[in-house]
Parts: sequence; C-alpha cells; structure tokens
Amino acid sequence: MRLHFTTIFAICLIVAASARPALAEEETIITFTDAEVGKPVPSFTANDVTFEPASKLKQSKAVARVMFFPHLKTDKKGILNAMAVEAIPVQIKFPSGATKVTLKLWGSIGSAALVEALDKDGKVVDKAALEKVPERTSPADPIPSFELTVKAPQISAVRFSGANPGGFVAAEEVRFVPLAATSP
Repeated sequence: MRLHFTTIFAICLIVAASARPALAEEETIITFTDAEVGKPVPSFTANDVTFEPASKLKQSKAVARVMFFPHLKTDKKGILNAMAVEAIPVQIKFPSGATKVTLKLWGSIGSAALVEALDKDGKVVDKAALEKVPERTSPADPIPSFELTVKAPQISAVRFSGANPGGFVAAEEVRFVPLAATSP
C-alpha cells in the first residue's frame, strides 16, 4: 500500500498536535495565594518544592529567612529574601529534579534579576538574567512582572537574586517540568 506524501504529512501533523497538550500537562505550577504576607520564615514548602535562603548571612548572626510580599495593585504575592540588609539569593529545591523551570518575577526599581539552575552537586548548569527589571510607566500601574526560564537535563535547584541591599526581587509563580515527566 502506497501512501501519498500529503497523507503522510497530514498524519505527522495530527500526531504532533496531539502530543503537545500532553507535554503541557506535565508542567507543575506553584503560586502563593494562601501564603501569609509579611511573616519571615526559615523556609516554605509547596508541592514538595522548598524555598529558602541560599546561604547564611555574612553581616549578621541572625537566621536568614524568606517571606511573602504583596504585589501592589494586584492580588498576587511573591516570595523573596526577607533580609533587607543583605541581598542573598532565594534557593528553590526540587527533590525529584526538573528539566525546565520558569520563574515569574517582579522587583524594585534599579534591581537586576538572575536565575541560576543548579545540578545535584551545586554546579550552575544554566542561567537567565535581566540587567534591569521592568519598571511601571505610571504610579497607578502595578510593577510589571516578567519571566526568566532555565533548562538543563537535571536541575536539582534554582537560585534567584539580583536586588541591591534594601531592594528586592520576588517570585510570584514557579512553573517546572519534573524530571520524571520527561523520562520514558
């Protein structure tokens, strides 16, 4: 039986189109709608993913903490480094691993943004950055959100940072493809 080229092409398109929704369903999304705003905590866990300071403080003996902050003029909340004096990164640990992680962020005026993907040994395997976070065009507008994505065969953790001391970069959403979702 001989199939015409256009028939084969049409079959390939149908197969490809039906595969896309399955991949999108494998993405896990974490938002912080139920998180308590303004209460510093040593760590926060959602969907077995842990958010915590990436290191100890260098300028203080205080315990480094993370906290949730409201995204002004919206109903969203973001997690950030609660230590205003030291701008240490927030680390997000994926115990089962991931292959792609997208952070939806916003930050204070003049901040940069850096997202680094780490392997199980703590080695940086990918990074994404902005030299300057977007700023609102009017005081009536919310601070603009933006996305940074990192990809690698096996991501164990992601760090985000970029704020100057006294500033902040907050993550309002984390989307990731679990490592198991990409295995045969």
